[in-house]
Amino acid sequence: MAKTYSPGSGGAEFVRWTLGGLAPRRKVENVITGLAHTGVCVPDCEAAVAFYRDVLGLRVLSPPYVMTGNAIRDDMGELVSDPTMKAAIVGFGDDGDRVLEVIEYLGVEGSEQRTAAALTDHGLSHVGLICEDLEATRAELEGKGVRFLVSGIADVARVRTTWFVDPWGVVFILVEKSRPERPYFSQWA
Repeated sequence: MAKTYSPGSGGAEFVRWTLGGLAPRRKVENVITGLAHTGVCVPDCEAAVAFYRDVLGLRVLSPPYVMTGNAIRDDMGELVSDPTMKAAIVGFGDDGDRVLEVIEYLGVEGSEQRTAAALTDHGLSHVGLICEDLEATRAELEGKGVRFLVSGIADVARVRTTWFVDPWGVVFILVEKSRPERPYFSQWA
């Protein structure tokens, strides 16, 4: 079943192919309504969950479990030859859908290509995490062996930042907001 779209005034109009031909167009005002999660592929789900929990302080919202069978094959079988995985969700209990989905593919070998990736390479660049005290958070993470990518802390656009990488090459930016009640992107407003 192929999907196509064409922009309409104020929203997208979708045409969907069905077994019987074209389905009627329906106007969709808000195609995307929010962020769901960021997927992080790792070689060992249990170890990654322990790092995100014990080192970064994220909560395990859904512990590691194996996903296999027709449902996951229907979802990802065209993307991954064997989508059988061990997956977990980590994040903050009050943050809704903004979580990390930690994935270990059990039947397909991954590569270490992300460890050689540059921040300027196209695609996913980094994951932003908020903290209240950047110096204290950085010191705590350094004490736990986290490798930082920059030597200090920067002040930019009314936020303070520092960058680190997890053991699997995923780049994170720690952000301390000058106005905690506002989203990080509207600190100037």
